[in-house]
Amino acid sequence: MIVSIVVAISENHAIGKDNKLLWHLPKDLKHFKEITTGGTVIMGRKTYDSVGRPLPNRRNIIITRQLITIEGCEVANSIDAALALCKDEAEVFIVGGAEIYKQAMHLTDKIYLTIVHADFEADTYFPEIKAAIWKETDRQDHEPDEKNALPYSFITLERA
Repeated sequence: MIVSIVVAISENHAIGKDNKLLWHLPKDLKHFKEITTGGTVIMGRKTYDSVGRPLPNRRNIIITRQLITIEGCEVANSIDAALALCKDEAEVFIVGGAEIYKQAMHLTDKIYLTIVHADFEADTYFPEIKAAIWKETDRQDHEPDEKNALPYSFITLERA
């Protein structure tokens, strides 16, 4: 099984504030959907709460310490328990938030990274991506357009 992280970060590694995204880039949302549709997404409960519903056409696994059920989702109490539910999958996608990313980094084989080329004030940040550990295998740079106000890059990183 390939464990992949899908994340959009700013130049200063910001990913969110007040449990919300910091920017609106329709091309990035489309990119996220293309990567994850038909697959399994794993996210923390706060990320699930910010989305507000299971992501359609995907198996949704929510990590929480609470003893709860979430309609349309499977619930696990740790990253390891979530991954154990996926042992027969070819690839699974870790989609947030910051605490789940931090716990998953050492288990991750691939990062689908969107970098928004700006700095943002935030309360949630993505962990450091160490160049010695990761190699860039694909990159697409995009300039702002009528629907996407900021420049951004889609980058694929694989464990070196």
